[in-house]
Amino acid sequence: MPADHGSRRAALRAALAARDLDALLVTNLVNIRYLTGFTGSNAALLVHAADAEGAEERTVICTDGRYLTQVGEQVPDLRAEIARASAAHLIESVGRRSPSSLAFESHVVTVDEFAAWSVLAPDARLDPVPGLVEELRMVKDDFEVGLLRAACLAADSALAELIERGGLRPGRTEKEVGRELEALMLAHGADGISFETIVAAGANSAIPHHRPTEAVLAGGDFVKLDFGAEVGGYHSDMTRTYVLGQAADWQRDVYALVARSQEAGRHALRPGAEVSAVDGAARRVIEDAGYGELFLHGLGHGVGLEIHEAPGIGKLGTGTLLDGAAVTVEPGVYFSGRGGVRIEDTLVVREQGPELLTLTTKDLTVV
Repeated sequence: MPADHGSRRAALRAALAARDLDALLVTNLVNIRYLTGFTGSNAALLVHAADAEGAEERTVICTDGRYLTQVGEQVPDLRAEIARASAAHLIESVGRRSPSSLAFESHVVTVDEFAAWSVLAPDARLDPVPGLVEELRMVKDDFEVGLLRAACLAADSALAELIERGGLRPGRTEKEVGRELEALMLAHGADGISFETIVAAGANSAIPHHRPTEAVLAGGDFVKLDFGAEVGGYHSDMTRTYVLGQAADWQRDVYALVARSQEAGRHALRPGAEVSAVDGAARRVIEDAGYGELFLHGLGHGVGLEIHEAPGIGKLGTGTLLDGAAVTVEPGVYFSGRGGVRIEDTLVVREQGPELLTLTTKDLTVV
């Protein structure tokens, strides 16, 4: 089943009309990919509101000559124009004809760009509208969820093979483990990796976003793996924490605590839930155990065409979860200089309960 870019543009046009906006100039390349399927490195897209006459027929994508063939293949259903300064070209076209107002993605447009656009279209009102397409992207359609499942499967399968072949063992370096895990994700169908794989052993596991080094894995270490695969532009994100050799009592205790917190966060995922309340459900478990100050980050985030996207799930987060949102749940407890645990899944919010996409066991595993 191919992506239905036309339906996504129709939803955007309806959102524009609801806000009394004539049109939107889309310059965020991720949003352009979402709305059209185009994956080039230079483009702009002009989308008219739903009540504009011939709105879809007037939608136009602009890119430069390097992508003349690509835009024809990837976006056969829209008129394409070719200009190196793609956004400026479309702004000039607005200056020559309607609409009289033009919304733009103010969260990605620089001050200098805005000043130049104002000169190119002096009679058009430029309306800053941040995050409108990102709001639409929060809810994943069936096509997107299928790609997320494939990305999670590639990551799950790679981790299973890494463990099966003894890739987590004393004497290896963090970098060696990370490189092998990334290669295995590609071997299991990933188009790429979601981000630089985190491998954090021993005391390094207490650093939430530690970058792999030449540190050598040793018996008794916590080893934290935070990684993801990318398939068709969509990303998975998961974290598992293992113990090498034999687990000490304190390691079993902190692992069990984080596992209870993660379970509480997963169970709090439901359409309409305040994101701050979801964070609170997981955080409360750790705070009640007396370790609240060691949970150093938010509970999770949206995931899709970007590894971090809306909604943010944290203490200061605002808004509610939507049915079909893809999010992570990833509490952690970190003892500086000693070690830490994080457990993370990618899930889809559903009315009947969250759909778990990362399926590797979360039981404490000693390897």
